[in-house]
Amino acid sequence: MTASRPTYVKEHNKLYLNGEWVQPAGSRMLDVINSTTEEVMGRIPEGAPEDIDRAVAAARAAFDSWSATSPADRAAFLQKISAGLAARQNEIAEIIASEVGMPLPLATMVQAGMPAMVMGSYAKLLAEYSFEEQIGNSLVLKEPVGVVGCITPWNYPLHQVVAKVAPALAAGCTVVLKPSEVAPLTAFILAEIIDEAGLPAGVFNLVTGLGPVVGESLASHPGVDMISFTGSTRAGKRVSELAAQTVKRVALELGGKSANIILDDADFEKAVRAGVSNCYFNSGQTCSAHTRMLVPRDRQDEAVRIAKEAAESFTVGDPREGKAKLGPLVSDVQRERVRTYINKGVEEGATLVTGGAEAPDGLDKGYFVRPTVFADVRNDMTIAREEIFGPVLSIIPYEDEDDAVRIANDTVYGLAGGVWSSDVERAKRVARKLRTGQVDINGGKFNVFAPFGGYKQSGNGRELGRYGLEEFLETKSLQL
Repeated sequence: MTASRPTYVKEHNKLYLNGEWVQPAGSRMLDVINSTTEEVMGRIPEGAPEDIDRAVAAARAAFDSWSATSPADRAAFLQKISAGLAARQNEIAEIIASEVGMPLPLATMVQAGMPAMVMGSYAKLLAEYSFEEQIGNSLVLKEPVGVVGCITPWNYPLHQVVAKVAPALAAGCTVVLKPSEVAPLTAFILAEIIDEAGLPAGVFNLVTGLGPVVGESLASHPGVDMISFTGSTRAGKRVSELAAQTVKRVALELGGKSANIILDDADFEKAVRAGVSNCYFNSGQTCSAHTRMLVPRDRQDEAVRIAKEAAESFTVGDPREGKAKLGPLVSDVQRERVRTYINKGVEEGATLVTGGAEAPDGLDKGYFVRPTVFADVRNDMTIAREEIFGPVLSIIPYEDEDDAVRIANDTVYGLAGGVWSSDVERAKRVARKLRTGQVDINGGKFNVFAPFGGYKQSGNGRELGRYGLEEFLETKSLQL
């Protein structure tokens, strides 16, 4: 059984609009559920289209003055916000561990630590980025795109917010944020920090609520110049449809079904274990997770043995205690979705190596799923085609290097991937053939300064570093 703790309910009953905490247009509230205890841990306002109208009006009114501030002044604000996030790191980690289910030590480092780092990185970038360039007789200017609507997901609830808000503010844009209603509590912390930093009224606005209501109002609003969305491919298509009516710029970071190619000369013990860990990170609730492990057909048994041992080493339990390697999924809806995919894998003839759809032993509360491995997976099976968003690994055998590349690219997605080889140049050669936005070579670490984003139905545009900044800039040329 999971540990019993008293549940403290954090209630936010106001939205942050035009530099003030204000009453929402309606009176309804949304519950935020603790993924381990299944109890209410917070409540937030269920915003309405009228709240979006007020937020956009505030952002529109603030744009002229904010866009005219110097990069140095904008950097100073970002640095203050970064320091505020760092000061509240433990509180942020506790909340996200409870909302999303990431074990507390990892949540502290990733879910809380990374947003502070990213916010600070844009303060530094502003000191060196040139917003003007002379090309012949033309002066080329980079100017803020305008009012930006940011719609963010629940799996990395603060990082995905900061990955949009930080570069947008750095570029000189004003922002209306609609965070996921499933894991929204740290967005209120960010708003509190921004308020304390003294950011001018209207530059940042927070409206919470449901996607089909406030999200769609934001995406279709004529006063919004750009939408930056992270979430499912299905929802991204809807955002694009709505934004097209006013020809907004749209940046999309969507789903993935990333292939991890283990070549025949790789260190299999290291590569397979690292691949399992990558797939299971954040309970598999990661869009860039390497969920398809491609191995030489004549070495599949070896890979399966190692993967089974690795998967069964993932202890499952309360993420807030910091002992378990795998916490729960975010919600009952997500748990049932993952269980359905596991059952589908069995039905379609994949070999269930370990795990399964049954609840883990002794966990009668919480949205837990067994760490699962399938072998003998064909790339036309549902578990190899669709994004599961849970701790489910598909091992797919291939015939040779060309076959591995073919299988890896045989997907509507193109967000991430991996290549393992004892020959780094060989690994890079294979990686260049993958139609995907980023590829880890022999377990290369995530880089917050490198561009993040995908090919094909994994989206368009890039986040992080200068590439993320440039998403929020328009280009103007002055002919002299």
